[in-house]
Amino acid sequence: MRLLIVGTLKGQLTTATKIAMDNGATVTHAEDHEQAMRVLRGGKGADLLLVDVALDIRDLVMRLEAEHIHAPIVACGITNDARAAVAAIHAGAKEYIPLPPDPELIAAVLAAVANDSRELVYRDDAMARVIKLAQQIAGSDASVMITGESGTGKEVLARYVHSRSARAKRPFISINCAAIPEHLLESELFGHEKGAFTGAIARRIGKFEEATGGTLLLDEISEMDVRLQSKLLRAIQERVIDRVGGTKPVPVDIRIIATSNRNLADAVREGTFREDLLFRLNVVNLKIPPLRERPADILELAQHFVKKYAEANGVPLRPISAEARRVLSTNRWQGNVRELENTMHRAVLMAQGDEIGPDAILTPDGDRLDLAKTPPAVAHATMAAEQVTRALVGRTVADVERDLILETLKHCLGNRTHAANILGISIRTLRNKLNEYADGGIPITPAGGPGEHSRLPMIGA
Repeated sequence: MRLLIVGTLKGQLTTATKIAMDNGATVTHAEDHEQAMRVLRGGKGADLLLVDVALDIRDLVMRLEAEHIHAPIVACGITNDARAAVAAIHAGAKEYIPLPPDPELIAAVLAAVANDSRELVYRDDAMARVIKLAQQIAGSDASVMITGESGTGKEVLARYVHSRSARAKRPFISINCAAIPEHLLESELFGHEKGAFTGAIARRIGKFEEATGGTLLLDEISEMDVRLQSKLLRAIQERVIDRVGGTKPVPVDIRIIATSNRNLADAVREGTFREDLLFRLNVVNLKIPPLRERPADILELAQHFVKKYAEANGVPLRPISAEARRVLSTNRWQGNVRELENTMHRAVLMAQGDEIGPDAILTPDGDRLDLAKTPPAVAHATMAAEQVTRALVGRTVADVERDLILETLKHCLGNRTHAANILGISIRTLRNKLNEYADGGIPITPAGGPGEHSRLPMIGA
């Protein structure tokens, strides 16, 4: 967590600095806007700006926007003047806190910005295997590719890998390749020199240099333009970058973690992603299963989010009722952990009584999740698939095979030839299986259809 404090406030911010550092933040000071911009352009970067409300916050916001620097601003002042707070929020600040600072309030603001509450919560064996692999490779400098559907927690896992590496005390810098226009992404990644293009009013250090010594997360890398991919490949291979408009290479020391919700092998075949870049990034692949394939994680995460949002909203911590747990467990969660988190946030706010019941498990539109309108065919197919899956658990392969053969034979009205074709086995294999079942006393559908006989042939016939 990197904090930039802008202003002096007669020494009041000294206390804020100590509180921030006690909470693990790296603190840099700037007396005014100009000095703050020099710090941000120079590569130190900031995850949060704590700004004296007496300064022109709107002007600072406009300067940040003009140079495409993204960092939230929290205004602070030595007064509880409501008008000053409202003016700061209107000017672009995310929050206003009075000084002298309250230690718990500063800590809460830092935690919210750093998103430290995004804990890695899991119980399912499928996720445990991914975490075990992450632990094994975290201490290396190998590039890591994290794949999975949107909302599965790819960035959370990336931060986990960083936190367990030798670079844990160095910066973790994240950039969303899908959220930044193509013509700006190169400058964001590699920085630029003054005058390199219209609007480049000063040298700007990019994310590669900001992350030096630490980890750079390239989120949704599949959305990066192929032309820029070649420059990225050189940076990874040679550990040097070229600023836009620069004349000499700049060495960097970083670990790369990339994420994608697309199949990059398909993107390679389509010509939208370089194969050599994929090989460089995909030294280790951490594939996060969708939440529907991690059933044991659903209730574990749900309880985690209930506790989190009960505390955040100052409401009683209610247990999840048995019926609500059933609703949660049987939902498909197409939006994965992100959808579950939003659902439990709503549940915490809407719940009444002593428990969180199914009436509080709602869709964004306010419908009960278990009563939400679903196309009948989809609902029937989903239910049928779940019933089949549950019916298979705990049974042997031999038992499942026997029932499949007998049910197929029944469906074919006893016609062995048709049944064998459907099953994809030879008529001889089918007859051997049926003789085996008949010897065990299991009723067999009588032979029927053209060319079929009512009596089972002898084994080997």
